[in-house]
Amino acid sequence: MLRLKRGTVLVAGPADAPEQRLAVSVDGERRPAVADVGLLGVTQPGDEVVVNVEAVELGLGSGGLDIVHVNLTRGIGGSGTAGAHVMKLNYTSLQHAVAPVEEGDADATPDAPELPLARPVAVLALHGQLAPLAWAFGRARGGRLGYVQTFGGALPGGHSCVVRELRDGGLLAGHLTAGPAFGGADGDAITTAAALHHGLGALGWDAAVAGPGPGILGSGSALGHGGMEALNSAHTALALGCRTLLVPRMSATDLRARHRGLSHHTSTVLGLLLAPVAVAVPEGHGPERGDHHEWIERATDLDGYGASGLPTRSMGREDPLFFAAALAAGGALADMIAR
Repeated sequence: MLRLKRGTVLVAGPADAPEQRLAVSVDGERRPAVADVGLLGVTQPGDEVVVNVEAVELGLGSGGLDIVHVNLTRGIGGSGTAGAHVMKLNYTSLQHAVAPVEEGDADATPDAPELPLARPVAVLALHGQLAPLAWAFGRARGGRLGYVQTFGGALPGGHSCVVRELRDGGLLAGHLTAGPAFGGADGDAITTAAALHHGLGALGWDAAVAGPGPGILGSGSALGHGGMEALNSAHTALALGCRTLLVPRMSATDLRARHRGLSHHTSTVLGLLLAPVAVAVPEGHGPERGDHHEWIERATDLDGYGASGLPTRSMGREDPLFFAAALAAGGALADMIAR
């Protein structure tokens, strides 16, 4: 069952971002909370709300906030989005209709799209790889880079402060959400394939990066984790005729042995892929034995990235190898445009 509690909003932050930060009194305790403005509208101090407390009760480090489920004071009687009919979060109490980008594409017909797209796509394992990849891509003057947010982590498109920072800094040219993810700054897509086609076509991206929002689903098993979405994204990019680059999850400081060096998340995906992809790694970290994938070793500028002001910690810890792998991928992605 949902863990829901009533609360009263004490403080409401600005509503000029997709998510509004709040302080809510729950059972007499002041607690931080967040409300999705696109779903719930603007929340004001004094509003009576129902919050989902599951993440806090579980002690989650990522997304460990109360989430406003409904605003009882002003949230009843919302009008929805005019003309929208495609549902996200179907058959949940948060189901809502969107106008998908597929309906606006010039070739929105039963006919097959023109392929190959022939532009490069990088596939993330974790959302934390997005900032270093985009920074390195920008330093290499790769062009217009767009982000397709997929399943595997947080679903709301507005939940990532990094996406907003990269867009404001000109390092991301666009942001689409695909599958169950919703609220992309430039629209929602029903599928990752349609999002890549729309971004690389109608929006004029020179390259795309596809991967989950903040946080990651995980069970510690070989196949039961959000990193497996990279397998689906890579196969989609390959099928669309895109030059496909897998961004490896690597770590030198993770306390879990399965994630040190090349994470089992990445090695599992590489072993299951039905066709070869490129894999960019920092210099000196190529595989000991060759396989059918294309391994690219690149020099990385960790000091330059560290001075950029973008995030330099992964899951709360220093981990230079994690960021070096994503930086290598950003440079390699830019190189792929020139091929």
